[in-house]
Amino acid sequence: MGPSHVHDVTCPLWPIGGRRCQPPSPLTVMPMTAIDVTERTSATPQQFLDALTDFGPHRSEVWTNSKPEFLVVHDHGDTWADVTEGSKAAGAVWERLRYDWSNPTDIVLTTTDSNIWGRGSGHRYTLTRDADGSTSVHAVIIRNGISFKGRMIAALLAPVGKTFISKNLRTTLRAIEARSAQPGGG
Repeated sequence: MGPSHVHDVTCPLWPIGGRRCQPPSPLTVMPMTAIDVTERTSATPQQFLDALTDFGPHRSEVWTNSKPEFLVVHDHGDTWADVTEGSKAAGAVWERLRYDWSNPTDIVLTTTDSNIWGRGSGHRYTLTRDADGSTSVHAVIIRNGISFKGRMIAALLAPVGKTFISKNLRTTLRAIEARSAQPGGG
């Protein structure tokens, strides 16, 4: 996968509301992009966590941006995993993520290496069980493009990212619900 391309930039880790961070480093040409979405599901927080941390051969059926040919589990523990995943989208995009679910309703995925995303990039999923039995999934995705392709994708995410990420998250949640409805599916 080549050498690490992660630059040292400083930015509030999880800004909300789709705001863009302004990292002070001169190494970064464009500011980070933050996308903040919330979707609801009939799946429980545990079912979401189980799907998120299932790195098996059927992962791409739920997480469409995680294709089997890119998936490598480098190491894992009871509440964490070090995983590379990606897809052929945009001519192949991959990232190595440190998954941390030590708080199972506040799950943080931190980008540690990537061909297009730099330091400060990652995902955060906050899960809240609602009074009606549904689960609210609040996702915050931070993107700091470090290559030309990364900066272009991050720039496109600024105006259209919320719609794209919401649709992608809804698709994932429907897949989790369908999987959970199957016998033995949780």
